[in-house]
Amino acid sequence: MKNILVFGGSSKLAEETIKNVKGPNTKVMLAGSNLQKLNTVMNDLKTWNSDVEFFVYQINALEYDRHQQLFDETIKILGDLDTVLIAHGTLPDNEVVRKSQELTIKEFNINCLSVISLCTIAANYFESKKNGTIAVISSVAGERGRQSNYIYGSAKAGVSAYLQGLRNRMNEFGVNVITIKPGIVKTPMTTGMPDSPLFAKPEKVGKDIYNALVSKKDVLYTPTYWKLIMAIIKSIPEGIFKKLKL
Repeated sequence: MKNILVFGGSSKLAEETIKNVKGPNTKVMLAGSNLQKLNTVMNDLKTWNSDVEFFVYQINALEYDRHQQLFDETIKILGDLDTVLIAHGTLPDNEVVRKSQELTIKEFNINCLSVISLCTIAANYFESKKNGTIAVISSVAGERGRQSNYIYGSAKAGVSAYLQGLRNRMNEFGVNVITIKPGIVKTPMTTGMPDSPLFAKPEKVGKDIYNALVSKKDVLYTPTYWKLIMAIIKSIPEGIFKKLKL
């Protein structure tokens, strides 16, 4: 990994992942909607990675007409592109969003459709190069629809299914597509959620994501115990599951 684009560059998981990137001649573009936060993260990362060059690019995930421009300008600035990490998203209040058609559509746009738009551009570029890595932070919430977060979860389910198909398509071109499925992590996104022993530290999850990028893993559950937890949840018969308050 020498030329990296991170969409959602100010997110905590993106920051903790990029902290692990080392090496001279490495360049990272941090893209996102909040320029102040991007600059704050960039300055923090510079203290961890003094030999890495960092750049920032302000763009909103829903500015679909600027997605191609982002890639074009990133490639121009970095000189090339070999890794794309998509780490943006929102965690909405399900009870509020489910009552609004407009808010529901907005959440799908942010958490699913904008990701697919970015991945489409990345995939076409890497296909022409015959190499590259696309990594996307999805969620274990997409493993099964639960009444407490089914809007967020179904958007993530769409992302995970899309990535599975994309991985199948891109395999013959030597392009790696990694689906990252974190559980609940102590980040600003989960502020206000009831505390739980299942909460993971972002440093741990970031390290896991970095290792998955290096090893070119197909699917990452992080922490790993979520793979077992979700296997159990998915095994519950629908007739029983629909009666549970999950």
